[in-house]
Amino acid sequence: MSLRLLRVVGCPEWVIDHSLAVRKKALELSRELPVDMKLVEEGAILHDIGRCRTSGVEHAVEGARILEGFGYPPEVVRIVERHVGAGIPPDEAKALGLPPGDYMPRTLEEKIVAHADNLINGSDEVDIDFVIKKWSDRLGANHPSIERLKRLHEELLGHL
Repeated sequence: MSLRLLRVVGCPEWVIDHSLAVRKKALELSRELPVDMKLVEEGAILHDIGRCRTSGVEHAVEGARILEGFGYPPEVVRIVERHVGAGIPPDEAKALGLPPGDYMPRTLEEKIVAHADNLINGSDEVDIDFVIKKWSDRLGANHPSIERLKRLHEELLGHL
């Protein structure tokens, strides 16, 4: 159903390919963890559904709205809403023009999908060093999201 929904709402094929790669990585990260695998899988497939309407950072909020409209459970909606980068705290969300809120992943399922997304570039798996360099080049080496990325990576490695 989730994969079909991406097509129904008009996601481009590259988003679908990316989402399938994120699903594969998220399930791999989840293999030995006490998580709801179906939730991880569904969240991973749907994480970029908002890209059918926008390609900016607000795609996560837009994706959450789309899923709410289709009656998806809050656990899936929150994965989609909180998947960008290693999360976006309220002050950065405000600066980015997002609706007021805390977009930091809280549950293990949310963190896994967010990080699996970080480790997929297009539909190719990359390592953490690639991601840090990419973010540093785009955002600046001292951007706070890079430290959040490193902490999330370390946290998940501690669970693996």
